Amino acid sequence: MLKYAILFLVISLIAGALGFANISQVARRISMALFAIFFLLAAIVFGLVYLVGEAIVNSALPAALTAFS
Repeated sequence: MLKYAILFLVISLIAGALGFANISQVARRISMALFAIFFLLAAIVFGLVYLVGEAIVNSALPAALTAFS
């Protein structure tokens, strides 16, 4: 998804440099939307990884495993 956001950004920049304002605006909006979706998904994944890590660290399982050693 990030790849397509960057692709549409490049298309927007090239179209803007050549004077195609409408194409540039459309490509810019698509690029911004794709980047926003990528950013939200990345934030959700990082949040879930953090929560799972905290759950593993704070769980009773490691204490139960060391009790049997």
